[in-house]
Amino acid sequence: MEELVRVRIAPSPTGKFHFGVARVAIFNYLFAKKFGGKFILRIEDTDRERSTIESETDIIECLKWLGLDWDEGPMVDGPYGPYRQSERGEIYREYIDSLVQSGAAYYCFCSPEELAKEREEQEKKKLMPRYSGKCRDLTKEQVQKNIADGKKYVIRFRIPEEKVVFTDLIKGVVEFDMSNFGDFVIVGSDNNPLFLLTNSIDDAFMKITHVLRGDDHLSNTPKQILLMQAMNLLPPEYGHLPTILNTDKTKMSKRNNPVSITDDYKNNGYLPEALINFMVLLGWHPTDDNELFSLDDLETDFSLDRVSKSPAIFDIKKLEFMNGHYIRKRSLGDLAELCLPFLEKSNPEHAKLAKANANYYLQAIGMIQDRMRRLDQVASLIHFFFDEMLDYSTDLLIPSKSNKEDIARNLMMVRSAIERMDVITREALEIALMKVIREMNISNGELLWPLRVAVTGEKFSPNVFELIEAMGKERSLKRITAAIEKLESGNESTG
Repeated sequence: MEELVRVRIAPSPTGKFHFGVARVAIFNYLFAKKFGGKFILRIEDTDRERSTIESETDIIECLKWLGLDWDEGPMVDGPYGPYRQSERGEIYREYIDSLVQSGAAYYCFCSPEELAKEREEQEKKKLMPRYSGKCRDLTKEQVQKNIADGKKYVIRFRIPEEKVVFTDLIKGVVEFDMSNFGDFVIVGSDNNPLFLLTNSIDDAFMKITHVLRGDDHLSNTPKQILLMQAMNLLPPEYGHLPTILNTDKTKMSKRNNPVSITDDYKNNGYLPEALINFMVLLGWHPTDDNELFSLDDLETDFSLDRVSKSPAIFDIKKLEFMNGHYIRKRSLGDLAELCLPFLEKSNPEHAKLAKANANYYLQAIGMIQDRMRRLDQVASLIHFFFDEMLDYSTDLLIPSKSNKEDIARNLMMVRSAIERMDVITREALEIALMKVIREMNISNGELLWPLRVAVTGEKFSPNVFELIEAMGKERSLKRITAAIEKLESGNESTG
């Protein structure tokens, strides 16, 4: 029994796996899971010059990283393979020959220069650019002579001048007047079949029932419907996801936006579960105000009837908020392991120290977990746990309406209190320092602010009592003493 739902993701391996393609993959994956169907990966590598093994590897690794395992495709046997278009040439050739023989397609010998001149004249007349059909009615003899003379050609599909009406799964009824379209190329001058043809044939051969893809493919749909009708193939149902816009309402683009899943997201410390959650909300709306969904939740809750027709807004701040949420949900050991490669990249020496003192590293990660928004922030957030020398301005030690002398005195009182303690614990330290504050009749900020800066070199940090407990008595006293000396001498660096 065939599945009621068979969907696919069909990326071209001509560059890094793209954010927009990843979003399409997620929607297809969820649609398949919702109905107990199959999610198929097909590599559309007919562009021989631009397709690379490296790009295909990136596609596969990104889908695995996102947790979007495919049911059929490369590395997973299925009944409708092969799943790389470069291995399906014989199938395409049979249909190309049939289309030419039936008159649904024809050889076009127009040169690029002729086509450019044609477009230029149309633009002058303010006409919609389209192929004029100059080669539509060449005789078989003329075609054979041109080929024998070595003239370069493409093969075009003959578009009937009629209206194509279909029901889009998201947009509803859509109508195209095909008289506004020119005959389009289905086989290039290099004799390789092009996207509209190969994509249509493979969807039919692989029994694809539903095609969910980006809005930019909407105008391709009537062409593919006509193509499939001409080949006596059954078209799938089509649904087009809303365009992704930036917050300034400009369209998201490869040139101006972070679009590589590997380079711009995975390597910058975003978690796959955060990216999945964020991408789904670029077009899909839940039934309530909750916006945090695991992949398991989405497999249950997802439905096409809540996919918007309006453009979706890409907001990096929202992604970082979600990423922070999922970072906080990770176990401490898991998070420490995930952070280590980023620490190694940013500060190999600190990574070496972290490996040598695993418990100390775990304590450090535990104290920054609530503040982290991306994994690549780990080095900047925990540097003071491992730095031998801290570099900060003397002025940073001094809160407003205070002076060097008073702050130096306050830190001396802190140092004395810590020196008297046999064991440093958060609770004991807090009790001791609160007592100092009361006895000196000063505000919390006049003592705790400079203490925080003394042990971290930063304006903001985890709880200072927890920090000192983790760093230990010796390291903490050394930094407090260095801060006192800094205040007294005016030096700008301290250890």
